[in-house]
Amino acid sequence: MSDDESARTGSVADWDAAAASFDDEPDHGLRDPEVRLAWADRLHAWLPPRPGDVLDLGCGTGSLSLLAAEQGHRVTGVDLSPAMVALARAKLAGRDAVFLVGDAAAPPVGEDRFDAVVVRHVLWALPDPGRALRHWRELLRPGGRLVLIEGVWGTVSPVGIPADRLTDLLGPAAGHGRVERLSDEPRLWGRAVEDERYAVVVRL
Repeated sequence: MSDDESARTGSVADWDAAAASFDDEPDHGLRDPEVRLAWADRLHAWLPPRPGDVLDLGCGTGSLSLLAAEQGHRVTGVDLSPAMVALARAKLAGRDAVFLVGDAAAPPVGEDRFDAVVVRHVLWALPDPGRALRHWRELLRPGGRLVLIEGVWGTVSPVGIPADRLTDLLGPAAGHGRVERLSDEPRLWGRAVEDERYAVVVRL
């Protein structure tokens, strides 16, 4: 687990301060061509096959948003950090993308609905993850997809959310989804990892 991930529950000021170096992590900046291709392949499998509206919650500097936009999707990104949002806007300048400063648990998107909601390494740190999941499902159009990328990091004092707890929180919706184990795919992380990393993809 990286330092910035361990600070997930920090203040907005902490995240603003981390923004400049956030993309230094291989799976954040996706600067390595193999890491970038690995995430692009995953998103292609997880997102709807036709171009649609994608909501990227806790979008950070917009690296996953950029991959989704490159695959033809219209992207709305939300992050609590104004500095992160500014970098995302610059990264996707000229693309069909909008970035908003706001809380991932209650994104400021009004009555808009989406074909997919993507959330990476955010749910575990929210004070009421079950409530957030229920709200995110309400933001989906019929047949929409909820893509949750999570894990458990660290060995001494591990933090995160195990896959079985996440599927429990999803309740009956979990029956419409699948869990994909990602720990044994070093191309996604830029290195081999030993902790639990996974994605839950639910199609409603």
